[in-house]
Amino acid sequence: MQVRLATYADREAWDDYVLNHSDGTAYQFFPWKDAIEKAYALKSLYLLAENSSGICGIFPLIDFRIPIIGRTFISLPYCDAGGILADNQNIEHVLIDHACLMAQEMRAGIKIRSIRPLLPCGKNRTDKVSMILDLPNSSETMLASYKSSLRSQIKKPLRDGLSVLVGKKELLDDFYSVFTENMRDLGSPVHARLWLEAVTSEYEDRVRVAVVYTPDKVPAAAGIVLLHPSRVSIPWASSLRRYNGINPNMLLYWTFLAFAADNGYRQFDFGRSTPGEGTYRFKQQWGAKPQQLYWYEKDASRSVGWHQLSIEPSHIDKQSSKRQLAVSLWQMLPQFGTDWLGPKIRKYISL
Repeated sequence: MQVRLATYADREAWDDYVLNHSDGTAYQFFPWKDAIEKAYALKSLYLLAENSSGICGIFPLIDFRIPIIGRTFISLPYCDAGGILADNQNIEHVLIDHACLMAQEMRAGIKIRSIRPLLPCGKNRTDKVSMILDLPNSSETMLASYKSSLRSQIKKPLRDGLSVLVGKKELLDDFYSVFTENMRDLGSPVHARLWLEAVTSEYEDRVRVAVVYTPDKVPAAAGIVLLHPSRVSIPWASSLRRYNGINPNMLLYWTFLAFAADNGYRQFDFGRSTPGEGTYRFKQQWGAKPQQLYWYEKDASRSVGWHQLSIEPSHIDKQSSKRQLAVSLWQMLPQFGTDWLGPKIRKYISL
C-alpha cells in the first residue's frame, strides 16, 4: 500500500470511493476541494491510499491558514464532518500517521471532524450532534406519519399563497438575498457569494437550491442541499424574520424532505445542533435523531499524540460572553456593511 496526494486525475475514482463507502457524505466529494480552492484560494492536501486493488482509503484535508495565528490541516472546513474513509482500521491509522508527519514538517495543527469515532485520536471533543432522519420510501408515507399539528404547519404556507421553486445555481440570486440578511440578523459574517457559486457549480447534479416565495414573489426562505445516495446534507438554510408569521421555513424543509424521500435517499442530515437548544427542537419535531459528532484536534506544538478538545466551564462562559458581544456589535452594522465585510472575515472561520 502507498499513500500519496490526490490529483485532479483522481477525481472520478475518489468520488466513486465516497459514493460506495457506508460512511461517505457529500462533503467528502472532490467538488468540496475544488470549490474551496476556487473561492477562497486555500490549498488542499487530499491523501489517497492505494493497494493492488485500487483506492483503499481517503483523507481529505485543507491547509487552513489564518494570518498571525498559523496553519491547521482541517478535515473539513465549512461543514460539520469530513474525516477519513478507509477499508479498515489499519489503513485509517496509516492515513492518520501520514497526515501527522506532514503536519509536523509544516508546523501545522490538525483538526478532524468525523461522523464516527477514530480510535487513534482519543475521545470526542464536545456534545455537538448531527440530527439525522431516516427516510421512508415516499413523501406521502412521511407526511402520514406526522401528527396533525405538524401536518397543518406544513400545509399552511401553501394555503396562505406561498410557493416554492427547486433548482440549482439559477436560484442563487434569490438564495443569497435571503442568506445575507439572515446572517446579519444572526450576528454572523456571511460567506462570499463566490463560495456559493463555486459549490453549486462544482457539485453539478449533486446539489439542489430551493427558494420559498411570498404571495407577492419576495424570497422569504432558501436553502442548499448536497446529495449523496445514503445521506442528503443541508449546509445552509435561512429564512427572514419578518416573515416568521407565515412559516416559510416549514415549507422549505418539507420541500427538501419530500424531494429526498421521493428520490430514494436513505437519510436526511439536518446539520449540527446542541441538545436542548431551539434548532435541536426544530429538527427533532421532524423525527430526526441525534448522532454524535466526533471532533479531534492536534496542536502544532505537539509532535505526537492527540488530545481531547475539552474546555473548562469558566472558559466556556468567557467565550460565550465574548461571542455574544461580537454578535451584538455585528447586528448593529448596516446591511451593506456586513455584506462587504462579512466575506472577508468568513473565509477564516472554519465552521
